[in-house]
Amino acid sequence: MKHTKFLPKPPIHIYLLFLFLGMYFTSAQTRDKQPPNFVIIFADDLGYGDLGVYGHPTIKTPNLDRMAHEGQKWTNFYAGASVCTPSRAALLTGRLPVRSGMASNKQRVLFPDSKNGLPASEITLAEQLKEVGYSTACIGKWHLGHKEQYLPTNNGFDYYFGIPYSNDMDAIGGKNYKEAAQEGPSAIKIADYNVPLMRNTEIIERPADQHTITKRYSEEAVSYIKKNKNKPFLVYLAHNLPHIPLFASKEFLGKSERGLYGDVVAEIDDGVGKILATLKEEGLAENTIVVFTSDNGPWLPFKTHGGSAGLLRAGKGTTWEGGMREPTIFWSPKNIKPAVIPDMGSTMDLFTTFSKLAGAKIPDDRIIDGIDLSATLFEQKESPRKNMFYYRGTDLYATRLGDYKAHFITEGAYGQFGEREEHATPILYNVNEDPSEQFDIAKEHPEIIAKVNTLVAEHRAKLVKGKDMLAERE
Repeated sequence: MKHTKFLPKPPIHIYLLFLFLGMYFTSAQTRDKQPPNFVIIFADDLGYGDLGVYGHPTIKTPNLDRMAHEGQKWTNFYAGASVCTPSRAALLTGRLPVRSGMASNKQRVLFPDSKNGLPASEITLAEQLKEVGYSTACIGKWHLGHKEQYLPTNNGFDYYFGIPYSNDMDAIGGKNYKEAAQEGPSAIKIADYNVPLMRNTEIIERPADQHTITKRYSEEAVSYIKKNKNKPFLVYLAHNLPHIPLFASKEFLGKSERGLYGDVVAEIDDGVGKILATLKEEGLAENTIVVFTSDNGPWLPFKTHGGSAGLLRAGKGTTWEGGMREPTIFWSPKNIKPAVIPDMGSTMDLFTTFSKLAGAKIPDDRIIDGIDLSATLFEQKESPRKNMFYYRGTDLYATRLGDYKAHFITEGAYGQFGEREEHATPILYNVNEDPSEQFDIAKEHPEIIAKVNTLVAEHRAKLVKGKDMLAERE
């Protein structure tokens, strides 16, 4: 009879060590296989020149500056429109808002008495990601319809906390904002704006305390990240500020050399820092892509309460560069290497890029205007976006092709930058050499005008405009 030789049993602490290591590496493998998380931080009316890393001399944004140094700073990145509602529709659907009916020549944005909102037929980024197992949160300004059927919770988001439209709506009294703003923060009252703060579909505070709204939005984002860290998530954090009326918490009020506007931007920056710190603390940073950008350019008539487009021309409401070119930063440690990207990109590209990274199928039953930027983000290859269409309402005002931008119609906004003018021969600028759009070179480059006209003709041949969802009010 053969005897079996038994090895002595290992001490219990050795056994537990190997058990722990096995669990750790299994967990690590699971994390490696998990698709990336996405955090989109969307400011409201922030100008191209309003961040330290984009050249502002007195607004301090250390967290966004660090985010840019650790990630990618894009210098030719565009919003899908120059005002709130169509811009947000463009980001979430990956489509020019004229296609979805979320652009109008009668009402530029939705209001508290608007009848409609984002059509149910549109597919949002949140719906895309939910199809492949993501948890999804919308925190902040929605502005795609305040009625229940149009709210985030009926458009792919599991959770909503925020104000359903702009923070200057539901105005019920007080002084003219332009006058009150010059008197100082104490002249602007929360009660003058009866905007509701909602959790999912319920109003939980009215009027919303806007002194603390930026801080609370950032805290909600941090909380959601911690609660959903074990599965892939999308956090769409759309701040109501620095859209007027401007409010800041006691911690930031009166601290910026730039005045109240600087206080507001600094508080947004602080929230970005808390979100990035949370991602690092929770071990999520290397599997999360964070992007910071703005919905449109600065609202210039409000003097020091409006931002700056820097060297770009004009601002919010216009199709000049200052209305639609936005400060944009991508961050994902060890995945996105530090760089300055001078190529073109658009908020519409987030839909396509993030859908593909998550493994979601791009809809093939409609035209998607978003382009996959992942090769630029991860390999610093040239951006595949080569053109941009600038719509105001349902009219095409300008088109960019490569370095060149042709204006077919020019028009200012809010009493600034001139009346509407249609150009028989488009005005042409090289916006890389002349980002301020000062020097018309159309006569010197008829061949560029011809190429742009061909591109526009091809675009219009396939364009089906959606029913105007903004015009009707109750």
